[in-house]
Amino acid sequence: MEFEEFAAVRTPALLRYAYMLCGDRELARDLTQEVLIRSLVKWRRVSRAEHPDAYLRAMLTNEFLSLRRRKVVATVAVPYDGIAELGAKTASPEGEYAERAAMMQRLGTLPRRQRAVVVLRYYEDLSDAQIAEILGCRESTVRAYAARALAALRVEMAPRPKLAAQSGGGS
Repeated sequence: MEFEEFAAVRTPALLRYAYMLCGDRELARDLTQEVLIRSLVKWRRVSRAEHPDAYLRAMLTNEFLSLRRRKVVATVAVPYDGIAELGAKTASPEGEYAERAAMMQRLGTLPRRQRAVVVLRYYEDLSDAQIAEILGCRESTVRAYAARALAALRVEMAPRPKLAAQSGGGS
């Protein structure tokens, strides 16, 4: 398969994956473009890989993880409706809007590697072995990142106890 054909087919999925990693539509476009440019330069090697799409996903993950080391990036939250066209259509988008927006915000609070593990596991549906290969670590490290991330998300999602209204009157 030629690069142009591959890019035309896989770019939408790579954009969605990049957005899930970084939570910023424009940054997702930049990351994806950078990875596509790098893969074009070494397309012969990439195209000979057993799974070129997995190769590019790994490149995209590494690009995301190394982003802050290279330059300072201003983070601007994008409301969910700004990236709605990147996601799958739902039967009742109004009912899921607030929940999805809140989950994207919660994902944004996770450290980068934990967020990458959660996205790779639950959004890309990869195994611990595949995630470990992409991140260049052991499967036990992947499981530890996942456990920490899920624990943090559970804390964020736990209902907060309401404080009783203090009465203004005295005894």
